[in-house]
Amino acid sequence: MTTPPGPPPHDWCEPAYGDRSLGDVVPAVARALGRPMASWPTGLELPEAASYVVFLVDGLGHRLLERYAAAAPYLSSLLAASTPATAGVPSTTVTSLSSLGTALTPGGHGLVGFSSRVPGTDELLNALLWDADVDPQEWQPHPTAFGTLQAAGVQVSVVSERKFEHSGLTVASQRGGTFVGADRVGERIAAVAQVSAERPSLTYVYDGDLDWTGHRWGVASSQWLQQLAMIDAEAEQLREALPADRRLVVVADHGMVDVPDGSRVDVADHPELSDGVALVGGEARFRHLYCRGGAVEDVAAAWRATLGERAEVLTRPEAIRRGWFGAVDSTVLPRIGDVVVACSGDTAVLCSDTFPYEHHLVGMHGSLTPAEMLIPVLVD
Repeated sequence: MTTPPGPPPHDWCEPAYGDRSLGDVVPAVARALGRPMASWPTGLELPEAASYVVFLVDGLGHRLLERYAAAAPYLSSLLAASTPATAGVPSTTVTSLSSLGTALTPGGHGLVGFSSRVPGTDELLNALLWDADVDPQEWQPHPTAFGTLQAAGVQVSVVSERKFEHSGLTVASQRGGTFVGADRVGERIAAVAQVSAERPSLTYVYDGDLDWTGHRWGVASSQWLQQLAMIDAEAEQLREALPADRRLVVVADHGMVDVPDGSRVDVADHPELSDGVALVGGEARFRHLYCRGGAVEDVAAAWRATLGERAEVLTRPEAIRRGWFGAVDSTVLPRIGDVVVACSGDTAVLCSDTFPYEHHLVGMHGSLTPAEMLIPVLVD
């Protein structure tokens, strides 16, 4: 086996599993509620309270909030008293929401990317859209942290858009809590205020509009800044709707970087990147490459030669040794690419044959740069 190459000349932000990662939020809340779980060690400390509201803003990276603090006066006012945490790897929604809801590492819960191979097939599971042939409770068979807390006597509620109630991702990552459908901001705030009155309780509420705006327009756009201001107002109104004895924690699942046209590499334009590759998964900032028999080392070498310092290319064992996915269950191993590709800077590796919509995205995420990995943990 080859020795993993040294990291490219940039700073990776390695995941802080078991210390200060998104997967540590629910264990920290459990301890703050007086329901600590011995199987959930964490270095994240939260103040004691009888009720907690966890507001997850999709796409609100810590670095982005620092950079655009003027657009979010309420949220940025909480920065000075906070320390950021990390997303998991890859820094993408399906992986992060599963880490939050299960308190497991990606290698444990098995949602290792936006798309990953269904073992034994030549098919990809899109974990946002899901596939009717894949049972989410078989794909992710472990008890969720939400369900464990509910069983321990904590009222756990999930407040989100109604369309998500029976989605594969919700079932895999958030089953065990009581789902409360709420499609509009005002409806969500009212629902959170009501259900969080239970003691002890954990109420989780999700908003995905900032992430959508970043993908469509980019995080340097006026559209994104306007949406950030709306999220800030939503968070402040949520805090004002809660009595002082209920704690609000605002977190995110990842940050985002804008990818200009000149930083895009399309697999379709580089035939050498397809040699030995049976299936390309993941997403543009973090690719899973599933190789034909015996081709792993050749594939890794070809991708390293083509991308150079624009990405770090590791074989599956190398990535696991680096701790990118945390402890990996045997059933999860074949879902991880034989080769994984983490983009640096503002590079993205598009695969127009499989994911044609990627050309229309401006903001992207998935890799290990601080802009993508660092997430806020804001307590009020």
